[in-house]
Amino acid sequence: MNALLDRFAGPAREALPRLTPAERAVVHRELAELEHGGHGDGPLLDGLRKLAAQVPERLYTDSADVLLRMHEIAGSGNLQSNLSSLPLVRACFALGLAEDDGRGGPADLIVGRGHIAPAFHAEHYVRGSWPFTPLATLHQGGLSGVVHRDLGFRNTMRYSLGVGVAQAVSLAWELTRRGEDRKVVCLAGDGELHEGVAFEALRFAHDAGLTNLVLVVDANAKGIEPLAKPVNTGYLTAYLGRLVEADGRDPWAVEAALGALLTVPGPGVLVCRTRKGDHSFKPAPAPGAAAAPAKPSFAGTTGRMLAAHQERTGRETAVFTADMAARFGLRGHVPYTNTGLAETLTVGMTLSLPDDTLKVVATDAMYYMDSLSMLTEATTGVRNLLVLAGRSWGAWGGAHNAANLLGLLLHTRVYEPVTEAEFAACLDRLARDPATTHAVSMVDARFDPPPADCAADIDGGAWITPPDGDAPCTAAVVTFGYASVLVAEANRDLGLPHLHCAALTPELDPATLAVLADCRRVLSVEYNGADGGFGERLRARHLLPVEVHAVRRDIAQRVHARQLPLHGMSVPMLRDRLAGLLETREAGRAPAHA
Repeated sequence: MNALLDRFAGPAREALPRLTPAERAVVHRELAELEHGGHGDGPLLDGLRKLAAQVPERLYTDSADVLLRMHEIAGSGNLQSNLSSLPLVRACFALGLAEDDGRGGPADLIVGRGHIAPAFHAEHYVRGSWPFTPLATLHQGGLSGVVHRDLGFRNTMRYSLGVGVAQAVSLAWELTRRGEDRKVVCLAGDGELHEGVAFEALRFAHDAGLTNLVLVVDANAKGIEPLAKPVNTGYLTAYLGRLVEADGRDPWAVEAALGALLTVPGPGVLVCRTRKGDHSFKPAPAPGAAAAPAKPSFAGTTGRMLAAHQERTGRETAVFTADMAARFGLRGHVPYTNTGLAETLTVGMTLSLPDDTLKVVATDAMYYMDSLSMLTEATTGVRNLLVLAGRSWGAWGGAHNAANLLGLLLHTRVYEPVTEAEFAACLDRLARDPATTHAVSMVDARFDPPPADCAADIDGGAWITPPDGDAPCTAAVVTFGYASVLVAEANRDLGLPHLHCAALTPELDPATLAVLADCRRVLSVEYNGADGGFGERLRARHLLPVEVHAVRRDIAQRVHARQLPLHGMSVPMLRDRLAGLLETREAGRAPAHA
């Protein structure tokens, strides 16, 4: 099995039109070497080193230039975060901390700032240990932008930023328990130190008397948004003792300061003062072309829709978000409080507000996974609580069944609106049922709304393509939320009866249930987890002949265009699936033969 070829060849070939002639030539040589030389056999990292040795030409000698090209080719990512930490990464390489899966050199390295993985990849490339081909596949299905053991890191991260500090404390504790005096270095960011787990981990390190933890903080004064206050050095000193500051833009200064902390006994903190630009990478417009205003994602219209609701109802509203104001388009539309990447506190801020106040928590599909315990507390005791659960199909990824998990919390209903009218209907329903938390999945994607919505009955369904009233309905498709948009496009010329639902657990009227019950086959399509999800709930609750077409695998770290075909959700793939149902319908209409 050629692991390198299987993983990187397809995405790399798709990237060829975005490469320079010199980059294309190198990628062609590297792919040819993989196809004929067998250097992709065995462990992934061994294959990368062998391929780099076989095609030693370096197109770039500065890892900052490599990072820029990686993000230009991908068209997305966190370039500025990587550039902010690049001097720290270079210092880790110089001290021997970044080799051998983070276990080499004078200490073990845990990378808590998980989305700076590309900085390590770029530095490996300029040092000759990585080929160029994987770098051309960032966020496109080949190379992950998040730290992972498969890619040479000591640790793996999923979606939580602060978990890196906990991973470092865990390792430091284990080394201490075994009687080893080896130190653990954790690269963190000042934004992620806002996370509750980071506070808890550092407090535990202090109380447990760990003397082998060295925390390196990229202090750029930004999370996603600018931080309200600089990093609290007093708090860090209280927990870890010795604190040193360095110019984080100078890799030699970082190397000297970190090297000194590694040689003296006891724990310590190195605060590196750095700079960071915009959080997300935006490709430059083509030369001479005016940058056209981009259509906002559906999630990005939230601020305007909340403002419209406020104006229509006059309700007092309190909006809390963990650095997500831009994601939801809150600025300039509604007042909000930024808790600074403290997801658990974001929910906690709603616990003692007046019952009649509309409480809005604007969070993210990966972030609310950190605060499920506080969400359970809030859904039990808070009235008029609206959880805006952003769903991103970008490179960062997230749990594929997150919407289903929210639906399992006490006193909760989950919706995924795809029209402004449906969003307004969710808020109106909350006003009628304030004891039930309404979790509203806000899709962070640009799409045209389907030709019909569920605003008149947000708990029911709406026929986008109605059944033929003169003939029995032998096959139909039922969709949840965003999947309705994809299926509506796939079904445009097929005419299969298509029912759209905005509720994860819909309450269908008797007439609609009668139509579906008469069908030989009912296909449910949902872009969330299949286990216990929308289609299975339909089947269990109403005993319908439902076949579930859903995300059967974890949402991978890749852009939306590559995410859809991975899960059988691209429009052509859905059209083929619907065509099979259409054959069932036509067979049901055909006269029986003797």
